[in-house]
Amino acid sequence: MCGIVGYVGGQQAVPFLIGGLRRLEYRGYDSSGIVTAQRGKLQVVKTAGRVDDLAALEQAHPTSGTIGVGHTRWATHGPANDVNAHPHIGGEGVLALVHNGVIENFRPLKEQLIEKGYTFHSATDSEVVAHLVAYELTTLPPDDEAIDPYAPLITAVQAALAQLRGTYGLAIIFRDWPGVVIAARLGSPLVIGVGDGENFLASDGSPLAGHTNRIVYLADHELAVVTPHSIRVIHRDAGVVSHDVRPLCIDAGDVELGGFPHFMLKEIFEQPETIRNAMRGRLDRDAATAKFGGLNLTPRQLGAVDRFVLTACGTSWHAALVGEYMIEALARIPVEVEYASELRYRNPPLSPTTLLFALTQSGETIDTLAALREMKRKGLATMAICNVVGSTIAREADGGIYLHAGPEIGVASTKAYTSQCVVMALLALYFGRLHHVSYEAGLRIISDLERLPAQVEKALETNSECRRIAAKYSGASNFLYLGRMYNFPTALEGALKLKEISYIHAEGYPAAEMKHGPIALVDEQTPSVFVVPRCGVYDKVVANVEEIKARGGPVIAIIEDGDYQLAELADEVIQIPATPDFLQPVVAAVPLQLMAYHIAVLRGCDVDKPRNLAKSVTVE
Repeated sequence: MCGIVGYVGGQQAVPFLIGGLRRLEYRGYDSSGIVTAQRGKLQVVKTAGRVDDLAALEQAHPTSGTIGVGHTRWATHGPANDVNAHPHIGGEGVLALVHNGVIENFRPLKEQLIEKGYTFHSATDSEVVAHLVAYELTTLPPDDEAIDPYAPLITAVQAALAQLRGTYGLAIIFRDWPGVVIAARLGSPLVIGVGDGENFLASDGSPLAGHTNRIVYLADHELAVVTPHSIRVIHRDAGVVSHDVRPLCIDAGDVELGGFPHFMLKEIFEQPETIRNAMRGRLDRDAATAKFGGLNLTPRQLGAVDRFVLTACGTSWHAALVGEYMIEALARIPVEVEYASELRYRNPPLSPTTLLFALTQSGETIDTLAALREMKRKGLATMAICNVVGSTIAREADGGIYLHAGPEIGVASTKAYTSQCVVMALLALYFGRLHHVSYEAGLRIISDLERLPAQVEKALETNSECRRIAAKYSGASNFLYLGRMYNFPTALEGALKLKEISYIHAEGYPAAEMKHGPIALVDEQTPSVFVVPRCGVYDKVVANVEEIKARGGPVIAIIEDGDYQLAELADEVIQIPATPDFLQPVVAAVPLQLMAYHIAVLRGCDVDKPRNLAKSVTVE
């Protein structure tokens, strides 16, 4: 959660800070702020609300300086107001910092600092860190002969970090040390953009696009000393360490709207291409299988796997459910899908031949990262299915598969979800060919996958119909989403999308479970959205539709082209191309995404920045 940017160089810092915060606003948008340093003075501008409010305030009260840091907040400690907004000042204006993460022991530290005479103005845990670093600076003996002018800063920050329990991404500037930003991370991502006579700092690579194409990833327990002409990385245990400069694989156009009114709609329409990207180079017709370059296990080791654990949160958890159906059907290997927030605290029985896949869009989800680390400690081989190159989970897993979906700015995931489902299909094909799937069947599956982007393009043609249906039902207070087999996870995902961006209560269920309780919710004001393309249980789901209709409930049905039976039965239908059942979740997700989008727009909701949500969940 939250977003950090920083700049040190020869240009004015404010344009980059404000522009960077706009690109990071999907990480948090309760409040925002910046601080710059010039001529021995820290200049702070911060406010509750969006980055646009901050920009207007800064224009009214201009600041200047060639060094600065900024922050956009997702509130954890204290409400979203001007006082709790970052940056926070340490001591009597000695330093200013911005912080992502949660300091679990901030209360006892705060009490100790109050006893030492420090005054607190906010309810945040972050202000504790600011005062703690300021205090540690006061305890250092003078050293006029120090070879390293930044040695006091490094010592003070390290002493403060040693007292913290929790997670942090920190960027700090100092009144009396112009020209340096100190950055540190533990559990909250930070990257450094490498420029020419200038360097940048951010929570992820999106603010850096268009400014640099080189990037340094900070690891946990690392501290960076960043000046206009140098970057020094210091590890808590190993001292100064060499840092790898890697290419930044984001174009400026990837983080711009490109003519769409919202990022969510743009990303929905990008799905044919992102699905192609997820499959590119991974289909092997000669062997009738899928191939991966990053699993880092031999075919013999992979062939010995007799159980999968898929762990994830939110939308990624729904993709894992789709993967469970796919892998068990094609590879005949047992699969368990676990909420990462639960798995991290459980002690399940595990065998050496169990393989863990952690599904995450950002690669920084704290629960998923903790679950992966716990399973690694127990000796499991761990794999990541991730969209962000260089993210923490991608680096810490033993191997993995990148989605190559490009930056996803809309908080509600769309293209990353369908790419995850496609990667799960590739894995099911790969392990199926290792075991039970014949060569001919493997070729058929490859052909099915190759047709998928065109089928998604066809599903996107339902946009106007989805908008019309959205207008009819946008005033409803409750929705039910129903599907069976592969489309049960699709129903869950459809309900989540509507909840996330329109704030309408929605629940997803297996269609057959309606009669075991949820059918009591059915009335004339509660639409039921059925995901019912033709499949092995089609007739059963049609009977469930009849049950809803018999009780006066309106029915919206996602059906295959030419399904006249349900077209007559349902109140509204959205037709999608016929697709093999294991790929139906990818195609059927599209109209559900579009319908949620249009309902949210009609209700006046902020589609890309839904209330209380942030894109990258880096706090527990």
